[in-house]
This record gives sequence, C-alpha cells and structure tokens, in this order.
Amino acid sequence: MPNHIHLIGEVLEGFELADLQRDFLKFTSQQIKFDLQKSHSNVLEKFKVYLKDRKYQFWQDRSLSIKLYNDHIFMRKLHYPIARTLGSGHDTCILSILKCGFLLYRKN
Repeated sequence: MPNHIHLIGEVLEGFELADLQRDFLKFTSQQIKFDLQKSHSNVLEKFKVYLKDRKYQFWQDRSLSIKLYNDHIFMRKLHYPIARTLGSGHDTCILSILKCGFLLYRKN
C-alpha cells in the first residue's frame, strides 16, 4: 500500500466534501512539490505533466469517497487498510491509520 492512502473523517456542518477534498489534494500536492524541489529534484521530474492548470500531478484525477453511514460500515472501512497493511509488509503505516481512524470518528 505505499502508493495510496485511506482517510476517515467527518464533514462538519457548513462544509462540503468536494471542497474539503479539493483543498486537501491541493495542499498536499504543494507540500510534496516543495519537498521534492528542495531535496529530490530528480524525482520531481517523474511527476511532470503538460496540462493547462498544472505542471506536476501527484494524485489521481478522481478520489473515491464512501459515506460511512453506520457503525458496521465504519468498522469495515477502518479494518480494511489495517488488514491490507499487515499482509503487505508495510507495518509502519498501522499506527497512523489507527490514530487517524479513531481520532476522526465521532459517534453522534
């Protein structure tokens, strides 16, 4: 799983999922670009694209959003990346997934 991430969060009243996704992708892309410019300029060239609105692309065009409308679905989605991580040899991701998953989930 080193080529993607799973996030679990809550869209609070007054915010739209599409806006949050856009801002997250833009912010993280900028941070990745800044880091690569500073420390790994040869790697940055691998992300170069020739599009009207950008020079580099770090994320897929479409991200998948799934509403976690009950506790059963939430637990399935929380356990999926943990099980995949354990089986992949990328065990260092587990702590981050657990922290994010449980800190961002708030039962009403």
